[in-house]
Amino acid sequence: MSGEQHNMIEWRDGHLPVSLRFDDPYFSLDNGLEETRHVFLAGNGLPGRFCDGFHIGELGFGTGLNLLAVVQLWRESGQRGTLHFTTFEAFPLSPDEMSEAHRAFPALDDLSRELAPLWQAGPGRFTLPGLVFELIPGDARATLPPWGGQADAWFLDGFSPARNPELWTPELMQTVADHTTPGGTAATYTAAGHVRRSLAEAGFDVTRHPGYGRKRHMTACTLPR
Repeated sequence: MSGEQHNMIEWRDGHLPVSLRFDDPYFSLDNGLEETRHVFLAGNGLPGRFCDGFHIGELGFGTGLNLLAVVQLWRESGQRGTLHFTTFEAFPLSPDEMSEAHRAFPALDDLSRELAPLWQAGPGRFTLPGLVFELIPGDARATLPPWGGQADAWFLDGFSPARNPELWTPELMQTVADHTTPGGTAATYTAAGHVRRSLAEAGFDVTRHPGYGRKRHMTACTLPR
């Protein structure tokens, strides 16, 4: 993803990428793929809500792990039609860094290799059979408000609110709600009180669920119809 401001990282334990900017790992120390499945997939009621044209919005693309996991679920659950995935990322990783991070998840090897050449083109939109993907670079506080789309489900996956407060402001949570279809959902690994309050004030019905691994709780919410 050349030409963009990248997030400086270091590798810990041989395979865990950690952001030096935010001093936070990109995925769970326990099992990043299982955390994604627990928080973002199950937390948004997937695959049960999938349908042709289903649109996922994401704050924080990171290594692309969530994309790989949801595309795998889409395919394995036998969906027909097209999945739309739009993600907002201020500091994209390089294609090589993303591919290296994916090595921690052998179950995603084939899919990682299939998508790897597409990262080389940089941020933007690409289309595959059954998938329309777009990465919108820059600060989501500036790039999300003018976005013309509406998401059926949101993956709120910025770094920890304590380290990356910019992606968890009440104003941005309101913008997320404004770009959510009636009956749409959002899920996140954090259960921080101020995040849950901001989502509730934005109009979501907010619930706290058991978290994954070392996290006691996570947050899931639904926008009333």
